[in-house]
Order: sequence, then structure tokens, then C-alpha cells
Amino acid sequence: MAYELYTRTNQKIFFTGLALEAMHKAAEGRAMNAQALVQAERESAVFHLYGALLGLCHEIAGFYRLPQGSAPRVELLLAQEVLDAKAIPELAEMVELARAPNTWLAQLVAAHAALYQPLQAPKKVKADVFQPLIEVVSLEEDAPQTLSRETLEEWRQNLKKMAIRFRDGLNEC
Repeated sequence: MAYELYTRTNQKIFFTGLALEAMHKAAEGRAMNAQALVQAERESAVFHLYGALLGLCHEIAGFYRLPQGSAPRVELLLAQEVLDAKAIPELAEMVELARAPNTWLAQLVAAHAALYQPLQAPKKVKADVFQPLIEVVSLEEDAPQTLSRETLEEWRQNLKKMAIRFRDGLNEC
């Protein structure tokens, strides 16, 4: 096995594909624990995507010989302080994407951070004593939003394209 920085990025992108494939199979299956299998593979895909993003950050940091080159978290490399120390166009693009909350990169970082948050019960609003005791509720509206397989695959493809584009640029120097 090669010990180049890009190896880990490629592995994590591949592992994400495996998790998404298993997620698809679990969703189609009729096993009693199918829902749990889908959730496990969803979390696995987010974990590996984050690892691939970290691997790409390590590739860039290694090419530019940044002192933060072995940072254990993406957030430590996608910080303004790193850009202030050395102007790196690839990192600047990633920082810009990470700062915009509606981008795939920001959503990926947020989804990864959410994996480590404890479950919280929904907050209840104090009830008005004059309201009727029986309310009509919809379970569909209260269901937490989960990442779809298609969204995760889109993030995977975006990361893959970004890695290829950055590598082409880094090799030209």
C-alpha cells in the first residue's frame, strides 16, 4: 500500500461508497432491524466523508508544508488563522464553502458534529390551560430530518471532484 497523503482520502471516499451501497441494500431489505441498519450506514457514510475531507485537507497542508499538517479535525485546518499565515487558494475555497451554511461542505461538517451530540427530547411549549385537552398531531411533521442517500452521494461526488481538481492544480507547480 502506498503511504502518500492522497491514499487516505481515496480510501475514505471508497469507504463512503461502500456505506452508501449497504445503506441502499438495508433500505430495500425486509429485516426487522432494517431501519437501524440504514441509520448505522448513514452515520458511517458521514464519518467516512468527513475523513475524506480531512484527508484532502492533509493533502493540501502537506503540499504547502503547513505546521497544522497533521491536525486531527477539519475545523482546525479550515480556519481563518491558517489562511492568514499563508495564502493557499485551495484552502481559501474550502474555508469559503465551510462558512456558507447552505453549502455541501458546511452541511457535511455540521452533520459530522451532530454525530457526537447527545439525543435531546423536543422542547415543549407551556400549554395554555384554556386550550382543549385533545390536539391533532402529525407524526410526519415532527420526524427529524435525516440525510438521504442521494444527498450523501452528492456530497461524495462533490468531494471527489474537488479532490481531483485540487490535485491537478497542485501537480502543475
